This record gives sequence, structure tokens and C-alpha cells, in this order.
Amino acid sequence: MSRATFLASLLFALLAACSREPEPPRPAAVRVEGNIAILADPEAAGFLSLAAAERDRGGMLRLPGRLVWNDERTARVTPQVAGRVQRVAVDLGETVKSGDALATLGSPDYGQARADARKATADVRVAEQALARARTLREAGIVAEKDWEQSEAAAASARAEAERAGRRLAMLGGDGDGSYVLRSPLTGVVVERNIGPGTEFRPEQGGPPLFVITDPTRLWLLLDAGEGDVAALKPGESISFEARNYPGERFAGVIRRVADLIDPTTRTIKVRAEVDNPDRRLKGEMFVHALVEVPPAAAVRVPVNAVFLVGSRHYVFVAEGNGRFRRQPVEAGNSRDGLVEVRSGVREGEQVVVEGTLNLLKFFKADAPQ
Repeated sequence: MSRATFLASLLFALLAACSREPEPPRPAAVRVEGNIAILADPEAAGFLSLAAAERDRGGMLRLPGRLVWNDERTARVTPQVAGRVQRVAVDLGETVKSGDALATLGSPDYGQARADARKATADVRVAEQALARARTLREAGIVAEKDWEQSEAAAASARAEAERAGRRLAMLGGDGDGSYVLRSPLTGVVVERNIGPGTEFRPEQGGPPLFVITDPTRLWLLLDAGEGDVAALKPGESISFEARNYPGERFAGVIRRVADLIDPTTRTIKVRAEVDNPDRRLKGEMFVHALVEVPPAAAVRVPVNAVFLVGSRHYVFVAEGNGRFRRQPVEAGNSRDGLVEVRSGVREGEQVVVEGTLNLLKFFKADAPQ
């Protein structure tokens, strides 16, 4: 084909295209009027799934938690002096009584405290003897009143120092040979041991306690509850819980404390219950789920998937029939069993969109009326 023929054909095609009438615009599948989404073909709403808002009938609230040692029956034992472990007297799982030896340390600090106590005792004897001589001389009129007062003050100071050194020595513990004995402050079971012979310890180094002694027959249950669940959790009320280690069994406890502060990040509140564990089947740091019976509330509930967030407000799409769906602002509460409490905005029996909300939401502009 020659160049002239090709250019003529191209010009003819362009003229033909310009002479055609423009195709009319196709109607949109969904149009928006205010807060209403209207399907062009109501029969084509198969991509949406609906569910009816139902009256809240109460139920069972499941809260994650864990079992920990009861701090009122637990001692975390750490020496108050530096030293090297010479002997460990107990092992994990052993029962100890208050005052029983846990470990023996060779401690220069304890030796110094013992020497200070002995020196203070000797100073008291010297001061008492000087005071007795001064008393005799004072009665004979030989010593001045000022000198007597100085002797009396020196004796009082020596007695005070001896008392201080003696109390420190008694607080530290120890044996006659000068070794430092770490003793249990209460009766219980050794549930943690973090030392062995030869271990060197310094109070300033931090770290875990050398021993943890507790009464494992009484445990604490720590729960993280949502702020909307606080009304169902009151001190003194019974609570049940399940442990994965014992499927099908339920254990009981009593709520003792509900925190006064809601965590600003997680919006949860700490709850503490007390649990009897006489057979010691439950263990510290065991994860559990607490079960709290919740009474019916004056609200309706919809599936969790029906509620969506735009900005700082919650919405649902309410079906009005004939392919019309209203974007309705709601006041959402706490969720339970896959349903969300809706305190306002939706009436019982109204149909809400459960699946397909994003398909409708994309037709709304960010500045659409709300």
C-alpha cells in the first residue's frame, strides 16, 4: 500500500469516528442520596448478607486470665548482704517452716556487722565503767558537773550504738561461726530457687530472688476485663473459670479487688480473685478463662461484622427494602459471643448488613452527611 493510500484510509476512519453519536452513560450500580445507598437493581443484592438486630438476653462473658501466687502468702527471699553461697539447704517443692535455713553464705559484710556489734558492746562496758567512776568522784565533790554530764552522754551514746548494731545483726541472721544464714520468713513450699553452691550474690546487682516461698493452696486469679464489663464484676461475688489442662472442669473463686484505673492503651481493667487450691492441681502462671454470667441489658445486639468505624463514629447499614440501605450512626457497647451491644440507632428486628459493608461504603464520599 502506498503512503498516500494509507493516509487517506486513516483520514476516512477518523472522520467516521467523529460522525458517530456518543454512547449514553451507563447508570451506576449504586447511587448515594445523603446517607442512603440505592442499588440500581434491587435483585442484584446477593453480594450482601443481612441479620436481624435482636434484644440482649444476657449470656456468659469469657475473660482471659492467669493464676499467680497469692502475694499475701508469698515471700521472695533475698539476702541483705553480699556473699558467696556455701550450702543450699532446700530444693524445689520442699515444705519449710518459718525460720528454717534456706542457704548459708560466707559474707564479709556480715562479718563486719558482727564485728561492729561486738565493738559496740565493748564500748558500752567501757562507757559504763567511766560513768561509774565519774559518779563516785561527783559524789565526793572532786569532778565538775560538766565532766559528769559528758560521761553520762558518752555512756548513753555507747548504749544506743550497741542497740543499733545488735538490731542490725539480728535482722541479718547468722550463726556463731560468722556465716550468714538465709532463713524462710514464713511457712510454705519452695516454688522457686535461683542459686547453687558457689553462687556469688550482691544486693545491688538486682535480678530474681534467690528463693520464693508460698502457700500454693491459695492462689490469685488475675483478669483483664473490658471497661464495658466492669458492671458485671463486683468484689465478693463468686466467679468460675476453666483451665486448658483440665478440659470439661470448672473451678471456683471469689472476686476480691476491681482496679480503679482503666488502662488508657488497652482500655482494660485489672480484676483480682482468690482461688482455693487444696489439692494443688492448679499451678502458678497457668492460663485460664473466667466465666461471668451477664444479665440482660436494655439494648439490642448485632453481629460484630455489621459495625464499622468512620472517623470516630460507629455505623451500621440498615436495610430499608427495595435495594435501599441506610448508613446509620450507632452507639456501640461491649462485644460478647460474636455480637456487639448497640445502645442507640437500631431497633429490635431491623435488618443490618453483615457482609458486604465495604462494598457499600466505598460509594460514600468522606464529606457525605452523617
